[in-house]
Amino acid sequence: MPVFSIPILISTLVWLAAPNAWASGPGEKPTAVPVVAAEAHVQPLSERVEALGTLQADESVAITSQVTETISVVHFDDGQRVRAGDPLVEMTSAEEHALLEEARVRTREAERQYERVKSLVAQRSASESLLDERKRDLDTARALLTAIESRVADRFIKAPFDGVLGLRNISPGALVEPGALITTLDDDRLMKLDFSVPSIHLASLQPGLGIEATSSAFGARVFKGVVRGVDSRIDPVTRSVRVRAILPNPDFTLKPGLLMRVVLLLDPREALTVPEAAILHRGQEHFVLRLSEDEAGITAERIRIRIGTRIPGWVEVRDGLAPGERVVTEGQEKVRPGQPLRLIAGPGSSPDEAAKPQTDTTPGRMP
Repeated sequence: MPVFSIPILISTLVWLAAPNAWASGPGEKPTAVPVVAAEAHVQPLSERVEALGTLQADESVAITSQVTETISVVHFDDGQRVRAGDPLVEMTSAEEHALLEEARVRTREAERQYERVKSLVAQRSASESLLDERKRDLDTARALLTAIESRVADRFIKAPFDGVLGLRNISPGALVEPGALITTLDDDRLMKLDFSVPSIHLASLQPGLGIEATSSAFGARVFKGVVRGVDSRIDPVTRSVRVRAILPNPDFTLKPGLLMRVVLLLDPREALTVPEAAILHRGQEHFVLRLSEDEAGITAERIRIRIGTRIPGWVEVRDGLAPGERVVTEGQEKVRPGQPLRLIAGPGSSPDEAAKPQTDTTPGRMP
């Protein structure tokens, strides 16, 4: 059941009850009634679905140790921005470096032995089996070198991608164990915003849809983004589907974990709209007062329209009006069928409405 405002309801009842009450008297010309009008025009429109979501960094990782070792050098501080490959932490690795040097010597020696036997085999001075043994020794030495290089790398932690570091949780000289949190790293140039949408909208969900997000932390500031993906499953309990959007974060304002109010813009289109104040209601029907102009002046006729989506201050008109047609937005309660009208400027009018030439048929007045 629609909710009617008292002024609109009164104007509708007066329109129906007293269609001829505008006449000034027997034999007199009617008085032009001042009204405010606006043009029906096409503007971008979409269905708005509201939700709550939580921000995440586009890439996020917890920097931890893979070995039990003592911290020797820390190369970063709290909140520092780093590039991929920048050193973060060095651990004690004197023993591993000694083993690495030994493995390199063994590998070089195995390569020399292999090349020597290979040349002898070419001269038919050594057997193929001896060459196979030297090849096996070389492969073993190379594998051992790779393993020790990996052990050394585990004691030298680098940033895996560009981003901002969190708080530092270790100090030089501290003993860390596998899984111990050293710090966090977030790539916050782009932010992921996950939120749930009722599955009734599933047919309209697709990558590329626009969103608008706000947060109490930033007042009325609106962050715009696009939908990147829709989950492949629907939650059987809530009957909702999880949607992931991407928000650009060029000034690094947004932080992971922030709660955001989301408006998802479904079914984007160009639609004909009129100001909300122009709509008159009668039961389930909707009307507007459409202006027409001829030699006698400007008059209005009541026409039925079919409305669609509402946005603040505007209503979509799906049938009954054409772009550019003017409708009355203020003064409807004074307008009667065929009565001459005089346009004045007002909040709901187009900038040039009141400036258009008018014809005033009131006796004794100049147009």
